Amino acid sequence: MNIHPTRRHFLRGAGVALALPWMESLPLIAQQTSKPPTRFAVIYFSNGVEPAHWWAKGSGASMEIGPGLAPMMPYREDITFIRGLYHQQAFVSTSPHLGRMPNMLSGATVSLDPSVIRVGTTMDQVLSQRIGARTAVPSLVLGIEPNELRLEDGLSMIYGSSISWATPSKPATKEIYPARAFDRLVGDGKGRVTDKSILDAVLTEAHDLQPKLGGGDRRKLDEYLESIRDIEKRIERAGKQERLEGWRPSIDKPDMLRPAEQLPQDVPEHMKLMLDLVVLAFRMDKTRIATLMLNNDLSQMNFRFLEGVQGALHLDLTHNGKAPALEAMYLKTNQFHIGQFAYLLKRFKEIDEGGQTMLDSSMLLCCSNLFDGDAHSAEQMPMILAGGGNGALKQGRVLDYMDKGDDNRRACSFYLSLMDRMGVELERFGDSDKRLVDL
Repeated sequence: MNIHPTRRHFLRGAGVALALPWMESLPLIAQQTSKPPTRFAVIYFSNGVEPAHWWAKGSGASMEIGPGLAPMMPYREDITFIRGLYHQQAFVSTSPHLGRMPNMLSGATVSLDPSVIRVGTTMDQVLSQRIGARTAVPSLVLGIEPNELRLEDGLSMIYGSSISWATPSKPATKEIYPARAFDRLVGDGKGRVTDKSILDAVLTEAHDLQPKLGGGDRRKLDEYLESIRDIEKRIERAGKQERLEGWRPSIDKPDMLRPAEQLPQDVPEHMKLMLDLVVLAFRMDKTRIATLMLNNDLSQMNFRFLEGVQGALHLDLTHNGKAPALEAMYLKTNQFHIGQFAYLLKRFKEIDEGGQTMLDSSMLLCCSNLFDGDAHSAEQMPMILAGGGNGALKQGRVLDYMDKGDDNRRACSFYLSLMDRMGVELERFGDSDKRLVDL
């Protein structure tokens, strides 16, 4: 006899168990709590910001924000702009990029010995190790650009390809293929073909369930199933595109058969798919921990898809020598990255979970490892925190730690505070044994 009933409800088909979103109409399968779980996600963009345009002051709906944050205008009451947090080990590193990027979520010392790969276990993976067993996927680690195996200044670019580290010497496996991430979330894990919808296996049970639901939950179920169908269609469509963002090869069409699992060739569509998969993963409660790298460090991503950005690589735009034309394009890339975060907030706010939105139950961190990308400055890191954390966070604020002294500026104190809110309490993490004041 099961004496530990679960709050999860499933639609089941051959080889498939599709977890449903939270619904008020299904209280009879004994729920341990009426509140959705707290989720945590990190959205990372590389190479910092244009400092003159990265600022905020005031609070709530009257908060003023700099041009780099323009996409956050509709969400000022949902965010906390955090200024001044840093990692001491990144600040003192003699490697301006690879010594200041892989430790973004750990604060650890990065080994600059070419023969030794070592950083530190990141806070998302600490969470995964402590609470990941509660879900089918302990943590979702996503990216847009592939892991790079070349050397940069004598160091492995695996450092620049990973913000999530399962151990001090091993990065967590990053998935850049939307189809594979999708299958991990909703498939049977046995190579289900992506062009045969997962819904085909569960629609009969869905139809049987509908009469048992209230009107609002019937609409929620329809929207949920349609959102899965939409992601499948977009994955299939994206894989058929022949455009390439970034370096363009000497031929404009493949000279080999296309692999069965395609990687989207349009950067904005790729990012949107990955963001939608984070939404889906959290909504299905397949995981409660996710990281998404919008670009690698020293990224070669080409932003010519943005109006006014003319063919320059991301790395060149961020290392602009303060040339006005390049700075203007750098600002556009900052706005584009923040726009991706804004899209995620919009999606989270649209999902009702019984009197509160999915944003209310989540903590979403948008960040970069450098401040001024051109100067490689590591005296602070750009950070925006969104979501209510199931009532554990107050938003619509600016928290400025720049003048509070180094001991009160440690990003690891911030991470300890976030882990507390996920139910993981540690005495120490990285270089801190304190919690962030005022959070």
